[in-house]
Amino acid sequence: PWPETSLAVGGETVVLPLLARNRVIGMLTLGKPSEEHFRQEILELAEDLSRRAALALDNARLYSERTAISRSLQRSLLPPGSPTIPGIEVEVIYRAAGEGNEVGGDFYDVFPIRPGVYGFAIGDVCGTGPEAAAVTGLARHALRLLAREGLGGPAVLERLNAAILDEGDRSRFLTLLYGELHPQPDGGAHMKVVCAGHPLPLRLRPNGEVTPAADPQPLLGVLEDLDLYEQTLTLDPGDVLLCVTDGITERREGTRMLGDDGLTEVLTTCTGLTAGAVASRVLRAVERFAAEPASDDMAILAFRIPQQRDGD
Repeated sequence: PWPETSLAVGGETVVLPLLARNRVIGMLTLGKPSEEHFRQEILELAEDLSRRAALALDNARLYSERTAISRSLQRSLLPPGSPTIPGIEVEVIYRAAGEGNEVGGDFYDVFPIRPGVYGFAIGDVCGTGPEAAAVTGLARHALRLLAREGLGGPAVLERLNAAILDEGDRSRFLTLLYGELHPQPDGGAHMKVVCAGHPLPLRLRPNGEVTPAADPQPLLGVLEDLDLYEQTLTLDPGDVLLCVTDGITERREGTRMLGDDGLTEVLTTCTGLTAGAVASRVLRAVERFAAEPASDDMAILAFRIPQQRDGD
C-alpha cells in the first residue's frame, strides 16, 4: 500500500519502514503538499523517529502479550468458580498488586472433600513471578489431592512441605491456613484448622467479640521435619470466620501498619453483616488506611453461619 499512501499525500513524500527486531511492523509516511524537497536534517530526524516509534510499538506489543499470559496464569491458579458450601455463606475477594504483568503469590481455594465435608485454604507464596506461580500451583492442586485421599490437616501440610522442599532451589516459603468444614444439621459447623505461619483466622461472635481461631505454627518450605497439629472449633449461627493474607494486615501508611489489632477493630464493627458485607467492609477499611496503591496481593476469605431469622 505504500504507493497509494504516497499518492494520497501528494507532493514530496517520504515513506520509512518501521523496523523492530528485523521485522517491518508498519510504516511512517511524511508528505508536503508542494514539490519542495525535504531538507537532509528533516530526513535524518524522520529516520531516527521511525526507529524509536518501531521500538516503542514492539515493546507495547510484547508488554500486552506478557500481561495477557500473566492474567491467564493467575486465573489458572485460582478456583474456576465462586466457592459454595450448602448452609454456609462464603465470600472471597482477591486483589493482585502491580500492573497485571506479574503473577502474584496469594491464592485461596474452597472445595468438597467428600459428602458433607469441605476443605478450604488461603496461602501466600514468597515473591511473585514464575517461580512463585510454580509453588502456588503445586500447593493448590496438592491440597485437593491429599485431602481427598482422606489425610488430616497436619498430614496434608507435612506432605505439601516435603513436595515444596523437593523443588530445591526453585522452592519458596509458603504461609498457609488450611481447614475442613463440617456443616451440621442444626445450622452450625464444626471446623478443623492448621495455621502454618499465616495470619491467624479471626472469629466474630454475634455479640461483637473477636478472638483468634487458631494458634501460629511453622510456615512451609523451610524445615524438613514439621510437628503440626490440628485445632477444632464450632461455629454457631451468626458466627463469622475471617481469613486474610498479609497484604491486609501489613498494609502500610508511612510508618503505620494496620496489623492484627487494626483488623480486629474493623471486624468488631461487622456484627450482623453477611459474609459478603464483612469482606467488603474489610477491603474498604484497608483501602482507606493507605492512599497509595497496594504493594502486595490481598486475599480475603469470609465464612458466616446464617441465623434462623436471616431466612425469614
